Amino acid sequence: MSVKVILAGGGTGGHIFPAIAIANAIKKMRPDAQILFVGAKGKMEMEKVPQAGYEIKGLDIAGFNRSSLIKNIGLPLKLVKSFLQVRRIINEFKPDAVIGVGGYSSFPVLRFAQSKGIATFIHESNSFAGKSNILLGKKATKVFVASDGMEKFFPKEKLMITGNPVRSAISAATVTKEESLKFFGLQTDKKTVLVVGGSLGAKSINEAIDAGIDAFAQNNLQLIWQTGKPYATQGKARCEGRSNVWVNDFITQMEKAYAAADVVISRAGAMAIAEICLVVKPAVFVPYPHAAEDHQTVNAMHLVNKNAGLMVKDGEAKEKLVSTVISLAKDEAKQNELRNNIKPLGISDADIKVATEVLKLIN
Repeated sequence: MSVKVILAGGGTGGHIFPAIAIANAIKKMRPDAQILFVGAKGKMEMEKVPQAGYEIKGLDIAGFNRSSLIKNIGLPLKLVKSFLQVRRIINEFKPDAVIGVGGYSSFPVLRFAQSKGIATFIHESNSFAGKSNILLGKKATKVFVASDGMEKFFPKEKLMITGNPVRSAISAATVTKEESLKFFGLQTDKKTVLVVGGSLGAKSINEAIDAGIDAFAQNNLQLIWQTGKPYATQGKARCEGRSNVWVNDFITQMEKAYAAADVVISRAGAMAIAEICLVVKPAVFVPYPHAAEDHQTVNAMHLVNKNAGLMVKDGEAKEKLVSTVISLAKDEAKQNELRNNIKPLGISDADIKVATEVLKLIN
């Protein structure tokens, strides 16, 4: 009999792409497995999951808006509605297991599954666990984490260190640097800087690149700049007529972006770091300062302390980011040092570890 698995969560690429990696690993081991995603309507999972070939159901749910309390008026109603939707989805699909990857939609799906006695699994990608995952962890069958020291958030006997799943397009990529540069319409004889602010973009990084855009051409450098949607129009207008820059709101083929890059500028989310460790790239991290428990700074410092990455604070990005990355792009010795130190930190089989354990415990 085929196994049925629900993957719940989303909101950002950091939740969606690991979930897709886990789904692919389950399908690889059990081709007959039936997989259903559950996400939040209007969020990027509703677009990215079908692109990966999976069915997704959207919930009418939103998170608590900390910046505007008035916008939370409809929240209780949305929560009630989403729980009713979850009940219908689970009763119709009848999953053997539910895996939560974080994001708004994760909580109601896992909570209802636990009340029905269905096996539930959590993947916590960060070094600081989110509040809803801590609550769900008490009744979860197993909690998959990226690093040690997580027993302060979850019952020790439920923990399994797997690392963070990286989508196979990146972990198993075979594209060459030359073909990747041609894909972005860039020259093959120039150093290339990849700028990624995460799937939704990063204001401070975008503003720093915008302000220092001329410096890249002056130093014979090329740029692959992922702006995210909010900055896309401004970024494209800024790069009009600049042949050394490829700019877009989103990069669909990240494996080519990494292959083309000599140096990377990135936020310090758990997934971005997992990918950069795996592709072994010298990187300058700009942690998002408002992340829960400031976990992005913790993530970045973990690499900085191992001399496996550089860091520029968000508030200093406009003054320091462009000059820091240009000097790194010119310093071969420093690049090699960072590459040598980041290489041992890459984990390529986290998705297989998670899929193996889930299938073992539900069979």
